[in-house]
Amino acid sequence: MEEESTKQAETTKSEKLPITNEKKVRPEVITVRTWKDYLGESLLIVFSVLFALLLTEVFNNIHEKQHTHEILNSVRIELINNLRKEREQYQYHLQVLKNIDSALANPGFQRQFINNGVLNLKLIAPDGVLFRDLDDIAWQVAKQTNIFSKIELNDYRLLTNIYEAQARITKAEEEIAKVILSTESRTAADNRITLILIRDNYSGWAVDRAPALLINYKEAISALEKYKP
Repeated sequence: MEEESTKQAETTKSEKLPITNEKKVRPEVITVRTWKDYLGESLLIVFSVLFALLLTEVFNNIHEKQHTHEILNSVRIELINNLRKEREQYQYHLQVLKNIDSALANPGFQRQFINNGVLNLKLIAPDGVLFRDLDDIAWQVAKQTNIFSKIELNDYRLLTNIYEAQARITKAEEEIAKVILSTESRTAADNRITLILIRDNYSGWAVDRAPALLINYKEAISALEKYKP
């Protein structure tokens, strides 16, 4: 009985104790922003975007310029190599024309050129119709990348003339093949005519174009100096 009375007294006392664990309410701080603050932030964002676009444009222009110069320098190196090869080929073709003239002046030479329908081309052109191959790989790459809008018109015109002349010189092989592979060229009676046709094709397609091409090579190589990386 005494224990129960003690428990009831403790319970009654605990109920009367005040609650002290309530959360304290803190005052809320509200930042008041004016239109000037919003305007400043907007201008900062616009400036950041424009600055990023400007940097991107600058880097793109630098990369594009480097790429253009690399391709044009490749064209220049190709022209240097072709100049050397065309010099050698021009001298070779001049010798071929001399061999043809010798054959035309000597009936015995003519009979050796075509004997019983067998053509001996090495008698007049010991190293084939074309002595060297003129390259145009760098030129084709340059055309595919459309860099000619970024170079001077005179440079583009000069390069176009050079590679067109190269193509015509190379075509000499095809045109001469039409002559020497035809049935008419294999008869002894047509030996002289065959030799004349071969000489005319050499002159028209290759030899007569070479001097101007050699000059254009030098001019273009010098003009492309400004595009070296």
